[in-house]
This record gives sequence, C-alpha cells and structure tokens, in this order.
Amino acid sequence: MTAIGDALHIIRRGADEVLPEEELVAKLRKGRPLRVKLGMDPTAPDLHLGHTVVINKLRQFQDLGHHVQFLIGDFTGMIGDPSGRNATRPPLSPEQIAENARTYEEQVFKILDPARTEILFNSKWMTELGAAGMIRLAATHTVARMLERDDFAKRFRANQPIAIHEFLYPLAQGYDSVAMRSDVELGGTDQKFNLLVGRELQKHWGQEPQVILTMPLLEGLDGVNKMSKSLGNYVGITESPQEQFGKLMSISDTLMWRYYELLSFRTTAEIESLREQVEGGRNPRDVKVMLAQEIVARFHSPAAAERALAEFEARFREGVLPEDMPEVTLATRGGELPITQVLKQAGLTASTSEAMRMIDQGGVRIDGERVADKARALARGTTAVLQVGKRRFARVTLV
Repeated sequence: MTAIGDALHIIRRGADEVLPEEELVAKLRKGRPLRVKLGMDPTAPDLHLGHTVVINKLRQFQDLGHHVQFLIGDFTGMIGDPSGRNATRPPLSPEQIAENARTYEEQVFKILDPARTEILFNSKWMTELGAAGMIRLAATHTVARMLERDDFAKRFRANQPIAIHEFLYPLAQGYDSVAMRSDVELGGTDQKFNLLVGRELQKHWGQEPQVILTMPLLEGLDGVNKMSKSLGNYVGITESPQEQFGKLMSISDTLMWRYYELLSFRTTAEIESLREQVEGGRNPRDVKVMLAQEIVARFHSPAAAERALAEFEARFREGVLPEDMPEVTLATRGGELPITQVLKQAGLTASTSEAMRMIDQGGVRIDGERVADKARALARGTTAVLQVGKRRFARVTLV
C-alpha cells in the first residue's frame, strides 16, 4: 500500500472536507484495505461529468488498494433525496428505478475497475428491515435534529411543505453505512448532513464510525450553476465523442482549471506545469484540447478522441479565419453575458433579434462549434472566436 502521507495527498486532492481527518489517518495505519462507500440513487438514466467527480475519487481509493463499495440506491431512490431541494421530490416508480440502475451499473465501469468493485443495492437490507425496523430506525433521531439540516430549515421557515417520508431519507442512507460496515463514505458537499447521520447510526449500532469525505459540486458549462441536465449545462458520459469534445472546448479558460482539478487524472504537478505554461504565453486553447481529449478517451477511446479533435478543427476552419479578425473585450453582468448580447456588442449582429434568428438558422459558431441554444450565456474569463455566417468573425474576451 502507498505510504500514508502520499495516500493523504491523493485523497485530499480536490476534496472539500475530510471529517475527521485524524480518524482517517488512524484507519490507514491499521494497514488493511478500507471499505469505501459511494451511494447514488438511479434518478436519471445517464450520468454526466458532475457525477464523475466523486466517482473519480472512488477510483483513487481503489488505486490505493482499498475496497470500493458502489451502492445503487434502488430503495432510497423511491423516497427521493431532498438534499438541496426547496420542494418535495416526486418519487420514481420501481420500473424507472430498475431501468436507471442497469445503466448506472454499466456506466460506472467506465471509471472504476470492475474486478475490484462491489456493486450493492440497498433494497436488500431495507426490505429486510421491514416496517418495525423502520420505526426503530426513525426513533434514533428527533424532528429538531432533522430541522438542523439547512434545506429542511429553509423550507420550514418559508412555510413550504416537508413530507414525513423525506425525514426517512437521511436515516435510510445512514443505515446503508451500518449494513455495509463502511469505513469511509464519499459524497457531494450537499450530502454532508446525510453522511454525518451515517456516523451517528454506526455508533448507535456499536460500529466504528465512518470518516466522511465531501467533494465539490462541479459547475456546468456556464461556469455558474451546478452541472445539471435540467439546466442544459452538462456533458453526458454517454454522449458522442464529438459532442463531448465540442462542449468541453466551449468552457471558459478560467473554468478549465476547475475541470482539470476535479476531472483530470493528471498529477497535481502536471497540472501546475500546464498552468505555468499558459501564464508564460502558451495558448490556453491548446491546454483545453488536452483536457477534452483526455475526457473523450476515458469514455470512448484514444482513437475517438483523435477523430473528435480532427473534426472539431475541420469545423473551426470552415471559412478561413481572417488574419485581421477584430479583438473585442466585453464586460459581463453577474459573471456571464447572454450569447445574443455578446453577438450584438461584438458587432457581429445588428440586434439581439438578429442574433436569435442567426442561431435558429445554425449560423452562429463558438470556436467552430455550432450554437443551438438561444439562452446560452458565456462566462467571465472566456476567450473564444465567434463566427456569424461565413464571413463575420471576432475574437471575444469576457471580463
């Protein structure tokens, strides 16, 4: 096994919190593989890069020699995770859960080593727990304790309804840790309350409590909101190589480093070297290409990544870029600027209505990638070549 100091360096990378870290050190000193748990409810049919932030961390534990427990929450998915919600989440049907669970099981192996991964379903022990067991589980926590949770507290203060079954979610997730005898549990920062409940329940059942490790929530392509399919700012891991490549090339130069930290398998030293090269004058677009190729190769193949780059550059060269292309710097409002405003202010269209019309006609490209969403916004820190029609170009920087 890796030396403890080196292992901690890997484990800490990109993490928001390790609680309590001294307990993790004590567990590592025992010299045995730790049981490292990650649970995901199959609430959607496909995973996106935001989901993979924590799966990547699970893979790092796996590479350090630890035992990975990937839990598919087929039972908790029927309750619906209230984390970060301002309204009750509609529960999914058993049929939806079963179908989504199958796709999750396939997709996680694009990152995890199947030979060293234990796939579990929490319906197994939650069904065995039964109604009487659920009542005993509910008796371990008070309503006041549940209302310490931020999203519940906000909804309570705003007189928004909280269904009784929502209180069962953190208890069920915590009981998973008891059933799995987990040493470490991973989750997003929005899962901290649930992970701490797992520690408390393990103590209640006489187990050594798990250490919790939280990972940041990855910003989507807009650089502002959490990556989400509903917001359309996501990169799906089952999307085509061309879609993945083009979307990743559209992120801002600033956001690129966040993606490197949370998504790349390059070492910290390699990433720092790339950052120094950009600060020294290297074109950030070249470094972004390296990131896009790494991601496409991971979820498809190195050959697919090379083809995606070639196709992207071919699209980018449609209509030779003029040497005297105007350089435009635009100020953002609230950290971003709608694409229609960018086009108008850069002098590429006479009005926002013309900008919308050109987008509808497929005549607008960003770094060679056609723009389809009229509501799209570019984030502060973006530098990109915008093209309208065949002859109008501008290199735009947002500040």
